[in-house]
Amino acid sequence: MRLACVQINVVHGSGQLNIGRVLRNVNVLAEQGVQLAVFPECMLTGYGAADANEAWNIALEPEELDPIADAACELKIGILVGTLLRDGDKVYNAAILFLPNGRRHEYRKTHIPFMGADRFVQPGNTLEPIDTPWGKLGVLICFDLRFPEAARSLAMKGAELILVPTNWPEGAVVSAEHIAIARAAENRVFVATCNRVGEERGFRFIGKSKIVGIDGELLASAGDEEATLIADLDLKLAQTKKRVVVPGEYETDCFARRPELYVS
Repeated sequence: MRLACVQINVVHGSGQLNIGRVLRNVNVLAEQGVQLAVFPECMLTGYGAADANEAWNIALEPEELDPIADAACELKIGILVGTLLRDGDKVYNAAILFLPNGRRHEYRKTHIPFMGADRFVQPGNTLEPIDTPWGKLGVLICFDLRFPEAARSLAMKGAELILVPTNWPEGAVVSAEHIAIARAAENRVFVATCNRVGEERGFRFIGKSKIVGIDGELLASAGDEEATLIADLDLKLAQTKKRVVVPGEYETDCFARRPELYVS
């Protein structure tokens, strides 16, 4: 599959403007043969919120995302985009995957840090891979990646590629430069992180998006400016968890676990 990560700035509280930027990007990417385009965490809304009222006010209703769903169908391209999302009287930090066949899958951030709008959202409660035309995809959001169990759970359920929209600010370089690579290598899955750039509420976002192969090799990476990463991935490679260097002498299996020894 051909994957793109769109490292981009975000206009806080301007849902329609940000949706327009997504649509313009996917039009170009579809012409380049991209099959799935990934955008940052809270791409449509921004991440900053001073209180629960502001988080609610900048969050979007599900039907406001219909133009993205329409574009996915018309352009025959998958689109994963982050947003603060309303559901009843609750707000979630969500990433929505729009598939070319009209299906829509929503992932809600499960590990919530005490910062920005995350102080006022409800946590999600599911970690399940998604069956797509290209293979099984897992989705995590930003801080979720810090917990090895989250990526491991998705990998053990068959995820071949884990997509991670993020809002990594200054101070999160370890996550951007090292943890994403570790999660790929320890699970033998592809990992794609898509961070934002620019400034919001006094925080500068560092970019450093990456597409990482199953052995931790960098397939594409970005600096701290707007950029689009594109890589061609053979997701079937992630189905093999055993690495054989010398048959019968030097073999490793990343799923050779001892769960009875681990603290729950």
